[in-house]
Amino acid sequence: MNKVAVIQEAPILLNKQKTIEHAIALVDEAVKHDAELIIFPEAFIPGYPSWIWRLKAGGDWNLSEEIHSKLLNNAINLDNNDLSALYDTAKKHRITIICGIDERDSQLSQTTLYNTVITIGPDGCLQNRHRKLMPTNPERMVWGFGDASGLKVVQTPCGKTGALICWENYMPLARYALYAQGIEIYIAPTYDSGDGWLGTMQHIAREGCCWVIACGNALNYTDIPDNFPGKDELFSASEEWINPGDSIVIAPGGEIVTGPMRNKKGILYAEVDSEQVYSARRTLDITGHYARPDIFKLHVNTKPQSPVIFE
Repeated sequence: MNKVAVIQEAPILLNKQKTIEHAIALVDEAVKHDAELIIFPEAFIPGYPSWIWRLKAGGDWNLSEEIHSKLLNNAINLDNNDLSALYDTAKKHRITIICGIDERDSQLSQTTLYNTVITIGPDGCLQNRHRKLMPTNPERMVWGFGDASGLKVVQTPCGKTGALICWENYMPLARYALYAQGIEIYIAPTYDSGDGWLGTMQHIAREGCCWVIACGNALNYTDIPDNFPGKDELFSASEEWINPGDSIVIAPGGEIVTGPMRNKKGILYAEVDSEQVYSARRTLDITGHYARPDIFKLHVNTKPQSPVIFE
């Protein structure tokens, strides 16, 4: 058995450095409770762009530009030392950290952002970077499209772990690509919530016969800083919860182990056992004995994509 900690806390919105410090404090707290795998929500550093769902079509372009500029300037560049303190924390405690970030491209134009989830190993090194394949609706005004170079399952001390972000989890072929790599702990960092989303999480646990851990964003009006551009225009003090969280842990087969944590902040703890995965797959293994490769085949292009090749 391995203990996981699901962090359902708000970031210090649009403040990269303070959010990293906040994340480290939360890791330290989870380690006190013997957590070995610690999971943060979608785009936790420096925050999910909740405002995009509130900006009016054809509205104030200058306001949109001002907010995006703040996000761009606080996004994570994985090729410099932005996350060195978080890497050091993983190494110090010998734990695995899975964290959602707004990632700033450092290879080409250096202005495109990606919705990314990273896996940091107990050695303090980056194990995987997965960029969201398809940003959802207005998210496409914020993030670029990822490729399948990070559509991977990686070995951790807690088991074979992989992640899809938010509505990527509605993409059956993306799920299938993870199932085919023997995933045992399926992570879903998300801004989504509600009974429909939770039903999907249970379905994935049944379909993939794996542990499913959904880590949701919890955000209050008070989490929006006073200097946030257009705060009173985009958010209302009367709505206590901008997003309710709904983090949950589900066992292979679909039984809810703990959660959902709704309309509250904190850390959700659970014990996971990868042996339950293999017991569940004895009856249903959709990329093994329950597959029909003579009829269906999935081809996944895992090569990094680029608009330019320098030779």
